[in-house]
Amino acid sequence: MNPTQTGPGVSALLQRALARHPGRIAFRWDAGELSYRATAELIGRMQAVFAAAGLGKGTRVAVLAANQVEAWCAGQAALASGMVSTALHQLGSLDDHLFQLQDFGAEVLVTDAGYFGARAAELAARHPLKQVYTLADADFGRSLAREVDRVGSATLRDLSDPGDLAVVNYTGGTTGRSKGAMRSQAGWAAMVIDKLASFDFPDTPHYLAAAPMTHVAGTVVVPTLLKGGTVRLLSGFSPGRVLDLIARERINVTLLVPTMIYTILDDPALARTDLSSLHTLLYGASPMSPTRLVEGLERIGPVFAQLYGQTEGYPISFLRREDHDATRPELFSSCGLPTVGSQVMLLDDDEQPVKPGEVGELCVRNRQVMDGYLNQPELTAATLKGGWLHTGDMARADERGYLYIVDRKKDMIVSGGFNVYPRDVEDVISSHPAVAMVAVIGVPDARWGEAVTAMVQLKPGATVAAEALVELVRQRKGKVQAPKHVEFVAEMPRTAVGKIDKKVLRAPFWAGQARQVG
Repeated sequence: MNPTQTGPGVSALLQRALARHPGRIAFRWDAGELSYRATAELIGRMQAVFAAAGLGKGTRVAVLAANQVEAWCAGQAALASGMVSTALHQLGSLDDHLFQLQDFGAEVLVTDAGYFGARAAELAARHPLKQVYTLADADFGRSLAREVDRVGSATLRDLSDPGDLAVVNYTGGTTGRSKGAMRSQAGWAAMVIDKLASFDFPDTPHYLAAAPMTHVAGTVVVPTLLKGGTVRLLSGFSPGRVLDLIARERINVTLLVPTMIYTILDDPALARTDLSSLHTLLYGASPMSPTRLVEGLERIGPVFAQLYGQTEGYPISFLRREDHDATRPELFSSCGLPTVGSQVMLLDDDEQPVKPGEVGELCVRNRQVMDGYLNQPELTAATLKGGWLHTGDMARADERGYLYIVDRKKDMIVSGGFNVYPRDVEDVISSHPAVAMVAVIGVPDARWGEAVTAMVQLKPGATVAAEALVELVRQRKGKVQAPKHVEFVAEMPRTAVGKIDKKVLRAPFWAGQARQVG
């Protein structure tokens, strides 16, 4: 690539944003707020702390904290110093965290001892680290706040290069062991720029970071600051608290995963909450039930917008607010049009484009696609084969170019020789008024090979017979798609990023057997 075409890195974008509006409020939380100028100063002082400790370019820094401004600033200080950062998920297990530290080769751990003291101490004891910084006083590590207080005046300095490895984001692990996707400074900046060009942001965002900022919710922060907005931090999701903050602090944009939206729709407080300030409710990470989406449009308003992407390349497509139109309900199953910066192709198993209207693997090229998986060259070669990011999502496109994901390639069920896409079945079952959530999986069956099985969580106090759900699918989709079994669960297992964990649902059925996937 021509080096003059790489553009700025993400740290350069952040420096520009913070300098542009020094007197505005960048972050607000329950106990305080921080201006743009003060944010730049805090990041600069953290950079000085890291430099004094001898931590140079390329140092691997892991962050384990809740949605806290100090934790976010520590990660940005690492990036602006040319270091590499990874975020440990707030809801991850000890094994998950330890694997990530080891795979990443973490040399420094920044953690909030108030929330994660015991976990951080155990990680520090089991993984060799050059330095541990704590955001709250603890009996281990060094207090980052105290170190910052010793530093004189400082402000953010971008010491990175656009080609520097900046971030290693770990996948949600829904299809196996989590993988580290490597993104450069320029790649991360391209993601920010594509979001600004493609997403329905308010003119001046007042963004509620309600989901964990370790994942997609965190990617909205820099775009918000570039538009001169404010990030309202919230540690720990609860539907009542989200509704209260939107009404009381006049939030105009937030990002939630579908399971969070469902709990808000089922919360009695919704009916008496003023949500008139809300301009955009971004949703993503997994598909949303079209039926519950209609309910959301009726009860919350025409504010919904869907983002689609994955850890390896994000964003890829976007379904705008104006596309959430009851007169065009077919679009409720779409993930939108490719973003401004994305080129999308639907390819068959021979790497050839499928015919119009047919299903193929969704493959993408854009500047924010990962550089590869950390420590996994063979998997990298397979995933980036032919110069395309192979998403593993099976999709079709309509005549206007809108994309419709029918399912994960590995989730497709082969039953009696027919391909069944779980999403098709899930959309029908979730249309029943008693159903809160549903996940459709294939389980081993001597006759069918795999039997279509629906795992159903009902709304509080609701009842429905399994046979009624089977018949509903049979009528709308036919005999092949109709579940052979329906099982009711009290609560769906979820991954750390809030997706329904089909791997956990399948495990009891496939114990000791190898599942064949396409």
